[in-house]
Amino acid sequence: MAPLLLQLVGLCVALAAAALILISFVAFITATKMPRLHQHEEEKFFLNARGQKEPLPSLLDAPTKQLSVVVPSYHEETRLPVMMDEALSYLEKRQKQDPKFTYEVIVVDDGSKDQTSKVAFRYCQEYGSDKVRVITLVKNRGKGGAVRTGIFSSRGRKILMADADGATKFPDIEKLEKGLDDLQPWPDDMAIACGSRAHLEQDSIAQRSYFRTLLMYGFHFLVWFLCVKGIRDTQCGFKLFTREAAVRTFSALHIERWAFDVELLYIAQFFKIPIAEIAVNWTEIEGSKLVPFWSWVQMGKDLLFIRLRYMTGAWRLEHARKKK
Repeated sequence: MAPLLLQLVGLCVALAAAALILISFVAFITATKMPRLHQHEEEKFFLNARGQKEPLPSLLDAPTKQLSVVVPSYHEETRLPVMMDEALSYLEKRQKQDPKFTYEVIVVDDGSKDQTSKVAFRYCQEYGSDKVRVITLVKNRGKGGAVRTGIFSSRGRKILMADADGATKFPDIEKLEKGLDDLQPWPDDMAIACGSRAHLEQDSIAQRSYFRTLLMYGFHFLVWFLCVKGIRDTQCGFKLFTREAAVRTFSALHIERWAFDVELLYIAQFFKIPIAEIAVNWTEIEGSKLVPFWSWVQMGKDLLFIRLRYMTGAWRLEHARKKK
């Protein structure tokens, strides 16, 4: 029996190795070697408060604002006003207290079929296009693609990505700013502060089904095992970047959908960009989009492919290193 058992074990190991080689090969040959940075012609402009087209700035330009807020939005005509009202109320109050503080809010409509762009544009008309801008993507690209589009059009020294549902209280940006400051001195002026819901995990587990809890733990394990160490909550949509960190990470980003946060932090850790994980207030908002089962499967595949594509050289980061 022992020789037969050893043969079976050997066969299983050989099959597993063959499967890994096959998956690695598929990951390599299907990889887009460089990030997709192409923009549709209509996505290179925004409408000012008078409805006239103006060209968008570039992330590579010198910053002219203290803070940019990028809000990816997909079918958010109902929830976006709540988030925008809170954010703009906070930002306007802060500007009155400190006239040197300047900001912009960039709403990126990710190819919505509802009135998301029109709802956002009302804020542009109320506050002016120097403070609120709306970018409408021609077709749905995914949250990562929408965030990257907004980041590339930002003018801020610091750039915040914030979800349109308003689940995170906007004044918590001050916690992220303190987290960034605590990381100083910043190497090459690069640092990232990630909002985190990890401290709320036990409460959220109590409200989830066993199946969704299992999926959550499985996802966390794959993130840790394959891509990112030391960050408990990679998926919170409340992250603050120095401009230099945004340039370095988003210029190398390939993933455009749910798992883009993981690749972003993988890139940041590769370049040894300091990262702070900061606990923030977070509440479940009515109408929040539950991640469907097949999206969990897609995320699992994306995590595996992130690891394999960087490991096999299909995706490379060396080209982005600072020249000495």
